[in-house]
Parts: sequence; structure tokens; C-alpha cells
Amino acid sequence: MLVETCEEERVMSYPEFLEYPEPRYHGDTGEVNAAFRPANTPPDISSPGGSTHYLATNESTGGEFGLYKMELGARSAGAKTHFHKAMSESFYILSGELELYNGERWVTGREGDFLYVPVGGLHAFKNETDEPMSMLLLFSPGAPREEYFERVAEMTRRGGEELKRFRIRHDSYFVEDFEPEGE
Repeated sequence: MLVETCEEERVMSYPEFLEYPEPRYHGDTGEVNAAFRPANTPPDISSPGGSTHYLATNESTGGEFGLYKMELGARSAGAKTHFHKAMSESFYILSGELELYNGERWVTGREGDFLYVPVGGLHAFKNETDEPMSMLLLFSPGAPREEYFERVAEMTRRGGEELKRFRIRHDSYFVEDFEPEGE
């Protein structure tokens, strides 16, 4: 493929053989099966600290991915350092600012910033500002995260082994759950 610019020519090349996943749809004409969600759809969960919109769930995508819009209020604690054994997690900042822990250090995410956390990657997030923020969370492959979002505040209040079991049930391995007592 040849791309011309004002002062120079640049040749762009692509590998001859691209590796796409194996086809999963075997029809010849396509289907009518898209799902539309209007922007004004109320959040699926609301609390004083924020809200969560279930844009595309594990169930609705056949396990391919989960996509959620999360809005955090000012000074929201977010999630402490943890990792997932079965899925990656990605953060895309829509508005405001969010402190993101990338496994090494805290970075400030602002509108348009993106953080990808591979399976097993340590990460955390929190809103330390006096303003609300919003972001997209993408989990891949999809997982049934809805129960986690709906019950995490309640389970955090309960604490102890019950909270640890809840987190593990939802593929969320918090570092604090595995630290020796007294540290």
C-alpha cells in the first residue's frame, strides 16, 4: 500500500499472512443481532459513592468481554492493589482524573488516558480529587462481574474471611488478603 504525504512518500507494509481467530459465525449472509443501549439509560447500580452502567456483560457477549461505565464520586476509595488470574482489565478515562496503580507506581489518568492490565498484573485505582470522574472498564474474557459490583460494598463491611472468599469467587486477589498478619 502506498501512502502519499505533502513532501514525501511513505510505503506502508503489512505481513502477507495475518492471524485472525478461527471463524465462529459460519453463515453466508450475516444476522440481525446487534444490541443498542441509549446514553440516557439509568445506571444499573447507584450509591452515594458513584454508579455503574452494565454496557456489555459476560452474558450479553457470550463471554467474549465485559464492558462497564463506572462513575466515581469525589474522594472515592476505588480498589486497593489486586490482580486477576482469569481476565485482563482495562481502564479508559472518560472525564475527570483517576489515580491508577500500574504495578510499579501510581500514575494520574485523565480524559482519554488508557491503562491495560494483563492477566496477573497488579493494579489499583482511586479518585483523590474533589471532583467526580467517569471511566470505561473492560474485562476480557468476559466474567460475571455484576454480582461483584452489586455486593462488594456489603461484603467489605462484613470483612474477614467472608470478604476474602467473595473476592476469590470473583477472581479478585487482593494483596492485603495474602499478607502475613501484623504487617
